[in-house]
Amino acid sequence: MCSLVLLIAVAAVRISSRSGLPSLLLYLGIGVAIGQDGIGNVAFDNAELTQVIGYAALVVILAEGGLGTKWKEIKPALPAAVVLSTVGVAVSVGITASAAHYLVGLEWQQALIIGAVVSSTDAAAVFSVLRKVPLPSRVTGVLEAESGFNDAPVVILVVAFSTVGPVDAWYLLVAEIALELAIGVAVGLTVGFLGAYGLRHVALPASGLYPIAVMAIAVVAYAAGAMAHGSGFLAVYLASMVLGNAKLPHAPANRGFAEGLGWIAQIGMFVLLGLLVTPHELGNDFWPAVVIGLVLTMVARPMEVFVSLLPFRIPWQEQALMSWAGLRGAVPIILATIPMVSGIEGSERIFNIVFVLVVVYTLVQGPTLPWLAKALKLGDSAEAADLGVESAPLERLRGHLLSVAIPEKSKMHGVEVAELRLPAGAAVTLVVREDASFVPGPATVLRRGDELLVVATDPVRDATERRLRAVGQGGKLAGWLGTGGATAVAATERHRGSLPNPFRRTSG
Repeated sequence: MCSLVLLIAVAAVRISSRSGLPSLLLYLGIGVAIGQDGIGNVAFDNAELTQVIGYAALVVILAEGGLGTKWKEIKPALPAAVVLSTVGVAVSVGITASAAHYLVGLEWQQALIIGAVVSSTDAAAVFSVLRKVPLPSRVTGVLEAESGFNDAPVVILVVAFSTVGPVDAWYLLVAEIALELAIGVAVGLTVGFLGAYGLRHVALPASGLYPIAVMAIAVVAYAAGAMAHGSGFLAVYLASMVLGNAKLPHAPANRGFAEGLGWIAQIGMFVLLGLLVTPHELGNDFWPAVVIGLVLTMVARPMEVFVSLLPFRIPWQEQALMSWAGLRGAVPIILATIPMVSGIEGSERIFNIVFVLVVVYTLVQGPTLPWLAKALKLGDSAEAADLGVESAPLERLRGHLLSVAIPEKSKMHGVEVAELRLPAGAAVTLVVREDASFVPGPATVLRRGDELLVVATDPVRDATERRLRAVGQGGKLAGWLGTGGATAVAATERHRGSLPNPFRRTSG
């Protein structure tokens, strides 16, 4: 049975990548198919175990998302994302809970739980659809940061609404959320910076230990945040984001390892959630889920985006895409197990409504997101692709070996090696092109698809990477066109006279 599930899951990954459907639908379908009323007829109703495994999987998914978050993209979008993840969540909860109470007839506690549960967006669901649609960095940054930040306040709200007895006054609840978020931020940043410092100054005996160490640091951030009575989810996301932007050794390998673990976590989590649902009980809750989802998608989410982004003067096209891109994935279904574990009356119905809502509206929104992005003319296809740079420390030589991959749209295509103008102490030592390798000369023209090996001494390692990325974004005139890398150029010019340049052009 396990091997059959694994084969089906692998096929689901390929179908998802080709069809544009979020993979969660396929994995949930696997769980439903082998569960009750399915071909496997596996009886599973342990909501507490599902919640524990779901939390563990969510830690891995948030760590993978944080490692892949680029600070230069998220930095300008950070204020908008923070407001969207706090004020926006409050707006969404209020509107959705009101619809669940007045239109569907749920009790206020059940309505508030549903409103809180479905207010969390899912990064895995959003970017599995948008991976083939390049968007402006501001849109990508806001969506990515929101999906990483809004889990924390939503978890606090769901736990508060799922308590037996009266809920604390709203101002006490707001103060509790603010305190837990502040602790999560402090713990996440502290663990992230300490972990990055340690990995950059301690040479591990094998390169394969670096990805394991990075994931271990992310898990420590979650544990430390939770033990400090803060938001562990926010802590793990921030710690991972710091690690992902810290220029660690073997950074692409670290991200690849985290991405693989993320896929495993998603597959296991979605299959388990599919097992927990009982299909024949969904019929009575189908239309209530459709009504609540319609209000969430067409009213609550657009109002949430409009109110939150009003001070930032973001164009209406970008706001429209952000409104439609509020996909609900694994997180709401996991959070729907909290009232079940707490023994809240009607918790099974809450779970069924959330399950149907996530499936139906992800099926509607997911395939239409790329079309909407193109219709709003937000596809940023002209943007040059960033370089993939992997660094391996050369301890005895006090240097670094940089492996640079030139992507398809990089403006480094057509640039001569001498025109890179790397800092003194850095040199391109090897070019790999179409399965052949050669030592380049100053006039060697670089091509898209090339892989370069660049050796840089420790003092100029960061300046070398900045210059390489600058040329990849701005071409040979990067230093004069306002593209980054000016520091590297200045360092080069200051030291030309004191150190030999292996790529200096000779006259004649």
